[in-house]
Amino acid sequence: MVNTYKILGLIGIVAVAGLLITACTSSNATQSDRYALVKANPSSNPPVTEMANMNMSGSSTAKSKTSAPAAPDQVMIENFSFAPATITVKAGTKVTWVNHDDVPHTVDENDKRFRSGTLDTDDQYSFTFTSPGTFNYFCALHPKMTGQVIVK
Repeated sequence: MVNTYKILGLIGIVAVAGLLITACTSSNATQSDRYALVKANPSSNPPVTEMANMNMSGSSTAKSKTSAPAAPDQVMIENFSFAPATITVKAGTKVTWVNHDDVPHTVDENDKRFRSGTLDTDDQYSFTFTSPGTFNYFCALHPKMTGQVIVK
């Protein structure tokens, strides 16, 4: 014999599923109605159908960050590169590297005159250049990342 509660429960589940399907698939609003709604209330999110038509440029795996321009004695680490790649400073200048990537990096001089250790996102490392010369450096975690400090 079939349990009456099981049948009622099954009917309830089917009814709720039917309502959800109907709510998700039917809409009396046209595309222009949706646009008017968004235009009238710009703080609301655009409908999903609007977002499906958006042109999303760039890589889906990389975050797009726009940081402020570097100070004269700063080197930004972003997009797996040092920017600027070459910086020229006077002797006695303190240069600061700032990691804006979402992954750790290092700043290691080729002749081991300075080494930053691991810099996480938004970490900084500074080094004061006391004597003239050309100082080539790289990221020990990503050796293709290279830079240069020229001290005059």
